[in-house]
Amino acid sequence: MPTMALGIHQLKQDLKKKVGLNELPEIHQFLDRFYMSRIGIRMLIGQHVALHQPDTLPGYIGLICTRVSPVDVAQNAIEDARSLCMRIYGSSPEVHVYGDPNLTFTYVPTHLHQMVFELVKNSLRAVEERFSKTEQDPPPIRLVVADGIEDVTIKISDEGGGIPRSGISKIWTYLYSTAKSPISDCQQQLLEAPQVMAGYGYGLPISRLYARYFGGDLQVISMEGYGTDAYLHLNRLGNVQEALP
Repeated sequence: MPTMALGIHQLKQDLKKKVGLNELPEIHQFLDRFYMSRIGIRMLIGQHVALHQPDTLPGYIGLICTRVSPVDVAQNAIEDARSLCMRIYGSSPEVHVYGDPNLTFTYVPTHLHQMVFELVKNSLRAVEERFSKTEQDPPPIRLVVADGIEDVTIKISDEGGGIPRSGISKIWTYLYSTAKSPISDCQQQLLEAPQVMAGYGYGLPISRLYARYFGGDLQVISMEGYGTDAYLHLNRLGNVQEALP
């Protein structure tokens, strides 16, 4: 993914004086197809390999777990995101989780972890950067897990200042980020660089593709000057085919 981000970054630099990258929808459509295919290929290969492992975890059919606890997966993703935030900023806001810990459904835990990690990471960065230079304690981020008939929905709310209305459409485009880009002109430095908090501009579009792969979706609603709510919808009916381009 960093290699692809480097390529798009170089293309963006070449087009900077002629046309904005966001004005070329065919590039984003290509990247959507490319990454959706990549998710599908990795899922198929991973499923095949996992099915032929001699030792399988209880409740698993390959990569698919029939008893995924979204609360437990969210807690693990939160720990990983807060650990990254601590390394980058030296501190991290609290994250409060609300939901039934006994709720389970069939899903791929690695996909769910990836999506929740990205969303929580974005909220942590927004809150930390907004309140780091003030004497106020940063308000906690709230993660709510709701059990519906069709979907399991995870809502992540923060008070990180929100996104301007003019920028909402841009958050789904590749290489748009409110953070400083970590991409350098040297590919080797990029590939060897430590993990960064944000800046590639891939977190939200890739997370939405993961959600849509199994018939779910990701929505973001923001209130500039206050904060952002992200709604992650996960299909639980098992009646949707994988979304191949």
